[in-house]
Amino acid sequence: MTMFSRERWSLIAGVAAAAALTAAALIVSANEASAATPGDLAPAFEELNSAGGKVSLADFKGRTVVLEWTNDGCPFVQKHYNSGAMQSLQASARRDGIVWLSVVSSKPGSQGHVTGTEADRLTAERKASPAHVLLDPDGSMGRAFGAKTTPHMFVIGPDGRIVYSGAIDSIRSSDVRDVPRAVNYVSLALEALKAGRPPETTLTVPYGCSVKY
Repeated sequence: MTMFSRERWSLIAGVAAAAALTAAALIVSANEASAATPGDLAPAFEELNSAGGKVSLADFKGRTVVLEWTNDGCPFVQKHYNSGAMQSLQASARRDGIVWLSVVSSKPGSQGHVTGTEADRLTAERKASPAHVLLDPDGSMGRAFGAKTTPHMFVIGPDGRIVYSGAIDSIRSSDVRDVPRAVNYVSLALEALKAGRPPETTLTVPYGCSVKY
């Protein structure tokens, strides 16, 4: 191989690498653009719940809906359930007529994947009270919303638009002791809607385990 040939192949390799990086960047940008953000209409969905029944967003037209992405094997999820904070928030929402949907997007064979029976057992054991546990093993619902972590929380207003997306609270840890010291963004969003005003905080960076797509 001549020196010219080596230089030529080096140039070709460099161009190919740059093209690959550009393509990857475009994919990331497209994924970020497709994520549901506050002010957007919430993506429509229809998923099976733990009892095998179909549940769609359209079922709750005119009502406030909370989406909680969950994975029982994730220490960040365990933090909020072991403290009782998640159950307390679910119960409070239920009393106010809010629809709470826990969503499991873990694929089969991955951490957090559950059958309907297992999901119901977990709900009973933890004394949780979501209106439904939605099973999303193909990840279609999670990807439509851009759910990144467990927990990742979304609050949808009665008009069908997202009013909050992000972390459940302000302290990014798996330590139960941090729960009472943290600002709970979901609670504040629901209080604001109840008072007839938009939440002050509408978007935060979620923390926790990655959703196991």
